[in-house]
Amino acid sequence: MSAPLFLVEALPTGDTVTLDGPEGHHAATVQRLRVGEELLLADGRGGTAAAVVTAVGRGTLDLRVTSRAYADAGVPRLVVVQGIAKGERGELAVQAMTEVGVDEIVPWAASRSVAQWRGDRGVRAREKWVATAREAAKQARRPWLPVVAGAPDESTATVARRIAGADAAFVLHEEADERLTTVALPSTGEIVLVVGPEGGIAEQELAVFREAGARPVRLGPSVLRTSTAGVAALAVLSTRLPRW
Repeated sequence: MSAPLFLVEALPTGDTVTLDGPEGHHAATVQRLRVGEELLLADGRGGTAAAVVTAVGRGTLDLRVTSRAYADAGVPRLVVVQGIAKGERGELAVQAMTEVGVDEIVPWAASRSVAQWRGDRGVRAREKWVATAREAAKQARRPWLPVVAGAPDESTATVARRIAGADAAFVLHEEADERLTTVALPSTGEIVLVVGPEGGIAEQELAVFREAGARPVRLGPSVLRTSTAGVAALAVLSTRLPRW
């Protein structure tokens, strides 16, 4: 089994370091790491440091750094515009997409989104997506932490501007003629993928995205839930691109 990964604000510059705070508590108290065990520290920006536990304290670990590495960001960059879903479906989508390698998640206030992020509720909901992405990145041993955009969400007009600036943009739609498995893909830059909420994407929204340069595509004959469509599409893209 690979060494567990813990996220830190900055990687240690010396050969020894103490892991404390929430990550230290999790490592020492929850995972119960012991002297001699190995772990990875990551800054969420591609940098990692392998380390060995030399001492265990109350919610802290003393570590000796054994090696350092840096992983380049994935190319092209994969951005998923995720229609806000009710309940835990949005968080499930964020978790799964993070595990398969999404680079940025944009919460979208679609017209058919049952849940609406307004005021403090929206801020809390977005923070939950951020926390979900962070934990999923740790579980997947990802050196890059995906960005969760929005303040807390984005409008259709803002998404359209993002599409217009992308190297390629696709909207998952069950009535599309083209398939994501066969459309031409750029080798660099940014790919934006739009996933609708439970009620789907309204015709007016689809028209706006088309005008901005997005192409409707489908995955297959079945209609996927909003919590699974994004991860399925990312798996297709990652397989077709030199990311997997």
